[in-house]
Amino acid sequence: MQRARARFHLPVTDQRIEGPATLGVVGGGQLGRYFVLAARAMGYRTMVLEPDLHSPAGAVADRHLCAAYDDATALAQMAQACDAVTVEFENPPAEALEWLAQHVILRPRAEAVATVRNRCAEKRFLSEAGVPIAPYIVVDSDSPATDFVYPALLKTAEFGYDGKGQRRVDSADELRAAWQELGAVECVLERILPLDYELSVVIARGSNGQIQPFAVTENHHVSGILDLSVAPVEGQIAEEATRIAATIVERLDYVGVAGVEMFVVDGALIVNEIAPRPHNSGHWTLDGAQTSQFEQQVRALCGLDLADAAMTAPAVAMVNLLGDRWVNGEPDWEVMTSDARARLHLYGKREARSGRKMGHLTVTATTRNEAISLAVDLRERAC
Repeated sequence: MQRARARFHLPVTDQRIEGPATLGVVGGGQLGRYFVLAARAMGYRTMVLEPDLHSPAGAVADRHLCAAYDDATALAQMAQACDAVTVEFENPPAEALEWLAQHVILRPRAEAVATVRNRCAEKRFLSEAGVPIAPYIVVDSDSPATDFVYPALLKTAEFGYDGKGQRRVDSADELRAAWQELGAVECVLERILPLDYELSVVIARGSNGQIQPFAVTENHHVSGILDLSVAPVEGQIAEEATRIAATIVERLDYVGVAGVEMFVVDGALIVNEIAPRPHNSGHWTLDGAQTSQFEQQVRALCGLDLADAAMTAPAVAMVNLLGDRWVNGEPDWEVMTSDARARLHLYGKREARSGRKMGHLTVTATTRNEAISLAVDLRERAC
């Protein structure tokens, strides 16, 4: 890789990158797919690094490097071909991102991704930033935490998402077994708090420090997986949530789009975690905002001014379509597409599996309740 260094696009942080430059994305899921589609609509060429030959993003990119995320040859090809690179999930190998950052513009920074991909590092960062979080301790041995307040949730420090890598723990006696079940790896033990509801802030920060938040979104989960999102959340709680999210991306010196998940507990905000990329709860922006979270990601990556993130409808709801809904065969797409207020998005995944996100449905309406009711009704009637 070093012999080819002279051909790399060495990082220049203050430059604007215009089409038809080539943009790269590490990861080939649906978030990468929509990034690629947004980039191509803006006149850019695209490259995806993803080991899955049939990945959603690879299927629509100009070039798909079908290789492991830490494959030295593929990384060198990406650095040589791309003017800037981003990520679509938080768990590419840290060494791969650090190497890319030395040879091509990488946004968000490798250090920012490393901070939020590890729950222990993330908790320390949030504490130091003065951001409210749930009480927690780090667990890295089988010694029971007898002085911790239960019930609690034991979460692996890395590689947990959509409810994976987690165990509920109701007592110190249960902690040892739960830790062993999770592989005896470094974990965070976090107190379970009585939630009023959950919300998220999808927020963009440009290379010049410009910040553009999207409308605050209320979220509902089933078995740890996002099921329904509805926007906007309004009032003082939304203003405070947006302020906290802005503080986080500024303290991280973050460039790109991030999702900040929060709990509302007794009317107060608690930050749960940060996603260093566009967020499932922001998918409604494809149909209900002046600019989608994915176009904003392209703009931030390329050093362009961020665009207007205002909503285009009074209310919007999004429901996920998981592989479970294929159990009785293909859903009736005609039902979902029969209403002019609804927009169906399918990700092009070849196999429907339980818990796998296959697509989503977005509905715009005049009120939040109307949007929720219609989105849920269309999904239930179709599958």
